[in-house]
Amino acid sequence: MTARIDHLVTSGTFALDGGEWDVDNNVWIVGDDTEAIVIDAAHDAAAIQAVLGGRTLRGIVCTHAHNDHIDAAPALADATGAPIMLHPDDLPLWKQTHPNRTPDAELADGQELRIGGTTLQVLHTPGHAPGAVCLYAPGLSTVFTGDTLFQGGPGATGRSFSHFPTIVASIRDRLLALPAQTTVRTGHGDSTTIGAEAPHLDEWIARGH
Repeated sequence: MTARIDHLVTSGTFALDGGEWDVDNNVWIVGDDTEAIVIDAAHDAAAIQAVLGGRTLRGIVCTHAHNDHIDAAPALADATGAPIMLHPDDLPLWKQTHPNRTPDAELADGQELRIGGTTLQVLHTPGHAPGAVCLYAPGLSTVFTGDTLFQGGPGATGRSFSHFPTIVASIRDRLLALPAQTTVRTGHGDSTTIGAEAPHLDEWIARGH
């Protein structure tokens, strides 16, 4: 069976540094008819389970630990038995949302996750958060960027644990090196491609965040 990408949008609240904002999050599910992984278990574990159907969930991968990307992760893990996977540099953020629950496994740069006959490569891309990662699936010509790269530019860096020069370096060195035709599937909003975003790097740097 060929791996496929399923997508749903869930809605909730992003909270950090004393502020709260209503947000819509992209949840990505990669797998085949029998097994899958979830990328960013946001807001609604039941809705994610409904899209999973009867497939075995092999992992809940967190692109970073802002609350809107991880708030449903423990409930989904409890319901499915799947491990929660997070880069260790984001543990301080994780603990703000789930102080009494730790992730089950660490993500590391260069790690490969195999699911449904395809491979996802973990790319550590700090800047939006210290432990932010992207997941590159060359067989699907896709990179899942969380909040590192959006259609139109880098993720926000105006709050705690973020740093604009670092996110620009991550995008330049790790993401823009991918093939131009690679589809960028983001944590919020519409998808784009590496080729569509690459020409604008100098604009982002000049604009700053």
